[in-house]
Amino acid sequence: MTSLPVGLPFSAEKGQLYLKASIFESKARSFYDFSDPQREDDDIFFRAFRAVSCDSEESFDNTDSFFHQELVKMYLIEDKGGAIALMLASLLFLGTWPAVLTLLERRGRLPQHTYLDYSITNLLAAVLIALTFGQIGDSKANMPNFFTQLSQDNGPSILFAMVGGVVLSLGNLATQYAWAYVGLSVTEVISSSLTVVIGTTMNYFLDDRINKAEILFPGVGCFLIAVCLGSAVHSSNAADNKRKLSASYGNYNGATCASGDDKSSKNDPNKDVGRDPETDADYASKPKTEKAKAGTAEYLIDLEMRRSIKVIGSSRLFGLGIVFFAGICFSLFSPAFNLATNDQWHTLKRGVPHLVVYTAFFFFSISCFVIAIFLNTIFLYRPILGLPKSSLKAYLNDWNGRHWALLAGLLCGFGNGFQFMGGQAAGYAAADAVQALPLVSTFWGILLFGEYRRSSKKTYSLLVSMLAMFIVAVAVLMASSGHRKT
Repeated sequence: MTSLPVGLPFSAEKGQLYLKASIFESKARSFYDFSDPQREDDDIFFRAFRAVSCDSEESFDNTDSFFHQELVKMYLIEDKGGAIALMLASLLFLGTWPAVLTLLERRGRLPQHTYLDYSITNLLAAVLIALTFGQIGDSKANMPNFFTQLSQDNGPSILFAMVGGVVLSLGNLATQYAWAYVGLSVTEVISSSLTVVIGTTMNYFLDDRINKAEILFPGVGCFLIAVCLGSAVHSSNAADNKRKLSASYGNYNGATCASGDDKSSKNDPNKDVGRDPETDADYASKPKTEKAKAGTAEYLIDLEMRRSIKVIGSSRLFGLGIVFFAGICFSLFSPAFNLATNDQWHTLKRGVPHLVVYTAFFFFSISCFVIAIFLNTIFLYRPILGLPKSSLKAYLNDWNGRHWALLAGLLCGFGNGFQFMGGQAAGYAAADAVQALPLVSTFWGILLFGEYRRSSKKTYSLLVSMLAMFIVAVAVLMASSGHRKT
């Protein structure tokens, strides 16, 4: 307990100040173990503690403010392990939720139903983060908590956050259809690469060029190469699938599968037998099994009959067009969120603090939710891409796989939130590491869905080259990262 210094005049007022000093000391020691000789924080404490031998209450209050601004701030910055854990969790969550939605589409659930469920829990995650992490700690002038910031005049920043939410929602909605046409692996690599090529370049100028340009732009070039390789992988794999189907079913198309009429191709004696692109063996020489193996023509037909989005016979460029649209939407989200939280264009009035990440995350999640509900309600009654019509009543009664869709929304919501939270403490390099999420999606795509099974050696070579180039690009992006001046 603090003792009164010898030689100082004692008064009732001074006694109250030293009583407060005792409370201050206990408060400080609750944060730090000052008996640890390795700590260098003692100077912070004792500088603050000496300040309490002052003559006014105001000076002591300044000391207490110093305690909160310095000691608590130091505690957050030093917690690098927790920040890295958040970034790893974000990487896992953001790479996994696309696989969950892909699983539901392959089982025949309408994407409109799935995305409506997903949107509900995605918003719920943002609300939970704002009401918990956004309210931790005292509200300060330069960093107000969530409820305090709701009443402030920060309309322009909120608008930027909501614009970011709109384009993010459009991008996520587009990728849900792109996964069926292009595959999980290639879709995620191309869209993430476009996000970096466009979004990171825009952020480079918005952030006063804090990234190292001599490293950043070669990395952008690597991402462009990954985009080209991804397009080549899709084209080669589509050719492999067409060759498999032609070998087993002749001129197969989706309508034939739907009607079950494949007799003409089976009874054609002049039909080419064809060969497996992976093993170069005749399909006709392979024994028939009850369950089709991944990558075979029978597997592709079975999948086409079960899935909700019919893709066989579609144009190769059509799916890539959806992916490129999604990538452009994703690339605009990041600069919009950057403007919302850092106000580089000085749209806020003087003295109004910037939006903290929790508040910005809340508002862009609201706009994500509104756009998703609006568009998917329209798609229920006016479906696209040949999907069957549905209704709100049919959606409410569709419980087949609903729990998976709700889980996907939570994974995406908390993944985005953890990315923002971890990036605050771990810095830009750790935040950029989340761009590696397509590697997680590729793992799920190959493990769960058998993507690229029994494909040609050309497809395998292109796939490995694409992933290798993407890994190099992410590493270069992390190496170019700088730190924002505060």
